[in-house]
Parts: sequence; C-alpha cells; structure tokens
Amino acid sequence: MDETVFKARIISGLNEVSPEAWNRLANPPSLPFDPFLTWEFLEALESSGAAIPETGWSPCHVLVEGRGEEIVAAMPLYAKTNSQGEFVFDHSWADAYERAGGNYFPKLLSAVPFTPVAGRRFLVSPGPDQECLRNALLSAAIQIAVQNDFSSLHINFIEPGFALQMAETGLLIRTDQQFHWSNDGYEDFDGFLAALSSAKRKNLRKERAKAQAGLTFKHLSGDEITEAHWDAFFEFYTDTGARKWGYPYLNRNTFTVLGDRLADKILLIMAYDEETPIAGALNLIGSGTLYGRYWGCTDPRPFLHFETCYYQAIDYAIEHGLSSVEAGAQGGHKLARGYGPVTTQSAHWIAHKGLRLAINEYLERERQAVKHEAAYLERRTPFKKDPS
Repeated sequence: MDETVFKARIISGLNEVSPEAWNRLANPPSLPFDPFLTWEFLEALESSGAAIPETGWSPCHVLVEGRGEEIVAAMPLYAKTNSQGEFVFDHSWADAYERAGGNYFPKLLSAVPFTPVAGRRFLVSPGPDQECLRNALLSAAIQIAVQNDFSSLHINFIEPGFALQMAETGLLIRTDQQFHWSNDGYEDFDGFLAALSSAKRKNLRKERAKAQAGLTFKHLSGDEITEAHWDAFFEFYTDTGARKWGYPYLNRNTFTVLGDRLADKILLIMAYDEETPIAGALNLIGSGTLYGRYWGCTDPRPFLHFETCYYQAIDYAIEHGLSSVEAGAQGGHKLARGYGPVTTQSAHWIAHKGLRLAINEYLERERQAVKHEAAYLERRTPFKKDPS
C-alpha cells in the first residue's frame, strides 16, 4: 500500500466511528481477544460520563484511512488535564516541570482509561502494511502534541515485546511490575497448592478456610448479572474508591452500560452471608486471561479480599482453562498468593529537551531498580524450589 494514500483524522468520541470498524482493528481474529480495546468498553467509559473532559479525559482518538475512506488503523488517545486513573505515575515529572515554569498539562495519553492492563495501542490488523500504519499513528499522535503545544505523549502499558521498537523511534521507555498468576496445567486448586512449598500451602489453606467461613461465593456472568447485582457491587466499589483514590473513577451508569454490552465477557464474583451480598470483584474475560479490575466490601473479614479477588479467580481460570490471571497494578502481597512478578512497560515522548534529558536519566536508574527488585522477588515466590 502506498503511504501517500493514508489520511489521519481525529474524532472527539467513539460514537463517531462504528463499532464494527473499530473492533475489526482492535480485535482481529488472529490475535487474542482484549475486552478493554473493544468499542463497547471504551465507548461505555465516554457515554457513561467516566472518561470525559470534566474528569480530565478528553477523547481525541486517531483514525487512519486508506483508499475509499476505509479505516485501516486506529489509536485510543486522550488529552489529559491530570494524571488520575493512569497507573503509570508521572506526578513528580509534572511537579518538576511546573516548578521550572513549564506547563505539564495538558498532555496526550494513549491508554485504556482506569485500566492497568498491557495491550495493543496501535490498532492495526496483522499484514504487510502494519509497520507503516503504526508509524503513521505514532506520527499523527506526536503531531497532535506539537501542534497543540502539549508537553508530552505517553503510551501506557504497551504490548509485551514492543518496547524496543518504541525506543528506536526515540521514545523513552519506563518499566514497572505487576503480579500475575500463571496456570501450569493445574487440574484444580489443590493441584496449584501442590506446587507450593509446604509452609505456603498451609498458609493459603488457612486463609481460604477463614475467608470462606459462613459465606458462599457465586460466579456470575451474562444474563445471570442483574441490576440488583450492580447496585450491590457499586456500593462495594465506591467504598474502596473513596478509601484509595478519594473518589471512584466510574459511576453507577458505567456498570449498567458495561453489563448491557459485555455481559458475556464479565465475571462478577460475589460473596454472600446467607442472602446478603457483602463483597464483590469485577473481572473481564479475555481469550486466555482473566483480568481482575475492581473489588470492594461492606463487611470486612479476615482474608476476604484475597479470597474474592485472587483465589476465586484462580478457581475460575483453572475450571475454564485460562492460562493466566492479571490482578491489577502493584500489590506485593500477591506474591505470597502465587502471583509472580511480571514487567510492564510504557513509552514517553517529551517535548522539552531539558525535561526529556532529566526524565531519561531517572528512567535509566528506575529500570535498574525494577530489574533488581524483580530478581529479588523471583527468589521469594511461594513455589517449591528446584533442588538443582
């Protein structure tokens, strides 16, 4: 395809593009399904009032059109007036730049709002033109930043193995880590426990027993999820959000819209004391991965968080043959529950030369620190050690 036939344009909301056109690029049949890249998920955040200018998220998604105005590439993109809901923390960068007299905001961000899950940000169908189209998307995003005098462009939680290509284009690479659970062909939870050291295995059994005492847990998906479930879960969610972030990112309507559109890709784990729901965890289901997103409770009990978010998720993944569980950002406490350290990466374009040099020096030190911590944590996983 001749690059001269490409034409990039910006849309101020996903309601300006058809679900079919977006999803064809977001989830090609040859690639694993990513529920967070779907039109249904991203547009729900916009139309429900979660990712809108008033909350610091101004959609300015990039579409690249080929011959006949066919959309051949896309990039989720937002102009940000704060750094909330990103999970790649650049507050110190903003503070330093503004103390020096610069304006860090607005900035550009390519990411899934409120979602620390690695995935594709350059939405291009596999084929001979994909590299050219990725370059077109990146060039368009940088051009938007330059033309609007934005301080920076950030591409958060880029797909694994893509950092080198981003670095070759001049972007700065940042690393961090999460904790994911991997399914090593376990037949059941006891099979997973058998892979742990004796002391850790006993601890997990004790935790599960205490958490499950007097409670029942239900796994709900599809038509099983009702508005009453969402009402209960939203109460859980707002309690956690108020304690962690000061206010919840999503509103009640967001969950209704997501439930209407993606019910078959949602797993809602609910804990009941007799007939009363007291805790819940919202997960999304990908091709081979269960993604834990939000949780909360109205009746805190020992180890209830671990049971609802981590152990029940493992149960579901084993039963349904999923290869992994991603339980969100941070959380060193996940290590003792069988979730191992996994490196995540983001890419950053910084307009101001002095700020770019300072951030680059910082990132070099940070990458080494993350690498050393990951090696340390690998030695402290709860799994049996190879005697060799």
